[in-house]
Amino acid sequence: MKRIFILIVLLPVFVAAQKTPVKQKTQKPKAVTKTKTAVKPVAVTAAPVTDGYIINGEVKGFADGTPVMLLNPQSGVPEAETVITKDKFTFNGKLVSPDFRYLMFNKQPPYVAIFLDNSVVSITGTNGAIDQLQVSGSPSHQDFISFNTAVSPYQNVFVENAPYDSVLFSKAAAASYNFAASHPAAYINPLAIFRYYQASEDVANTEVLYNLLTPEVKATSMGNALAQVIAQAKQSAVGYIMPDFTQIDTAGAPVSLASFRGKYVLIDFWASWCGPCRRENPNVVAAYNKFKDKNFTVLGISIDRNDRKADWLQAIKDDNLTWTHLIDWNSTLSNQFQIATIPQNFLIDPEGKVLARNLRGPALERKLVRVLH
Repeated sequence: MKRIFILIVLLPVFVAAQKTPVKQKTQKPKAVTKTKTAVKPVAVTAAPVTDGYIINGEVKGFADGTPVMLLNPQSGVPEAETVITKDKFTFNGKLVSPDFRYLMFNKQPPYVAIFLDNSVVSITGTNGAIDQLQVSGSPSHQDFISFNTAVSPYQNVFVENAPYDSVLFSKAAAASYNFAASHPAAYINPLAIFRYYQASEDVANTEVLYNLLTPEVKATSMGNALAQVIAQAKQSAVGYIMPDFTQIDTAGAPVSLASFRGKYVLIDFWASWCGPCRRENPNVVAAYNKFKDKNFTVLGISIDRNDRKADWLQAIKDDNLTWTHLIDWNSTLSNQFQIATIPQNFLIDPEGKVLARNLRGPALERKLVRVLH
């Protein structure tokens, strides 16, 4: 399950092996709200009907005998291997349900990502333009392309540790929501729903979208992974108690979140190399200095690697961050609380309940004024 989760997080918005679909009229994006809403599904691409898949490739420019591998992206293990003969190659197999597979030519990147189903699939193109190979014949892959087309203007939102832009994140969330709500039977939908959660951090609507999925889609590896994401997200969602954790401070001593019970705490994820984090630090310093005598403190958690400890300590000094700091060098907390972008923060009350997330700039002070006065 963990490897599938990593695949969903790291899967790029744009990958090779995409054939642009016919442009259709688009509807005005629906508003994304924080409440559970009813949605009306629309027709989706028909499910494949063959007993297995056949991949017929014709990629020009490779020498006869060049190896081609079909990789399982969760394990990295080749599931099948063949060679090119007179520009052509073929794979045969069968999937339990549509899933991602990677093609690799000549045992080297770039990889070609296909959302494969049990169909007759055609792949065409040329060596030297692997990122422009064309895929046709797979209904599930066409759904994948349709989703990518919908979110293409907002691709930077889904890059690991993307800087926060409220307008861009809101539009990415709306595009992902609209696709997910109208494609409950599409096997790519767990990815769309996860992208919605990445952009919105709205656990409630993420669960609403998950519950719309057909039983067949829920039962897939990505569907199961999405269920796990939702379960973990509830651990740090607004209104829920933040689970306890322990990490190492600047002196190498273990510090637990439970030791801060009785105080309002801003749990702040950041890193020394993160420009947006460093630019936000003065706002956090100002809030800390203004409210530190009102039962408020900050707990900094850096995702710097352990071999960059000196950079972390120097950044703490340079930015005058005079509160407790922990380092999540093994990504334990980042994975637990699904920290895909930084800066991110959680404001918890004296009982450990999450009051708000991602309070930046003036929003942090406004929230603290309301809860501390």
